[in-house]
Amino acid sequence: MYTAELINAYKKAQNYVQDKQVAHDLNLDPPKISKIRKGIRQLTDEEAVFLANGAGIDPELALLGCHADRNDNPRIKGMWENIAKKFNGLGLSGISMICGGLAVMISSPSEPLLQCALYVLC
Repeated sequence: MYTAELINAYKKAQNYVQDKQVAHDLNLDPPKISKIRKGIRQLTDEEAVFLANGAGIDPELALLGCHADRNDNPRIKGMWENIAKKFNGLGLSGISMICGGLAVMISSPSEPLLQCALYVLC
């Protein structure tokens, strides 16, 4: 259950001891956090992004995990989890930087631009 892990990561990042401290930050009644942990209630997208930002986790990855938790169909839930694993394993920032550097090299192969691209990639 990704939602519980997200709450725990937020608690750890904020040095909180109790779930009611998290509930206060989310402007929720403390029993709602208990319901979220039990799967009776789900985090909203806004709550998931807030917790992810506070825990230093990529908000997009947090949203993917929470959407996987929301789904009752095991097949579809597995698909959401696979998407989250692929997204987490890709290292998208590194890929986009490499593509940007290659585009600069191809479009105008002047020496200063090549040096700049190499500096950014390294």
